[in-house]
Amino acid sequence: MNEPELNEMVTRALFEVAPDLEGEIIDPETPFRDQFEFDSMDFLNFVIELHQASGEEIPEADYPQLASLKDCVSYLKQKNV
Repeated sequence: MNEPELNEMVTRALFEVAPDLEGEIIDPETPFRDQFEFDSMDFLNFVIELHQASGEEIPEADYPQLASLKDCVSYLKQKNV
C-alpha cells in the first residue's frame, strides 16, 4: 500500500473506534491521546481495528509506535502492508 492508502486505512480504523471523530481534522503528528479524548481502552480497540484492517499482527511491545497518524503509517509501511 502507498502512503495515502495507509493514511486512509488508519483514519478509517480510528473512526470505527470513535465514530464521533468523523469529520474532525486529524493532525498527523500529534498523538491521538493529545488530540482526542482517547483513553487506554479506546487505544486498545483502535489497535484491534488496525490489526483487522491491515491483517498485520501488532505485538503489545509495538504499541508506542502507534501514537499518531504519522506513527501508524510509518509503522505499517515498515511492515510492508
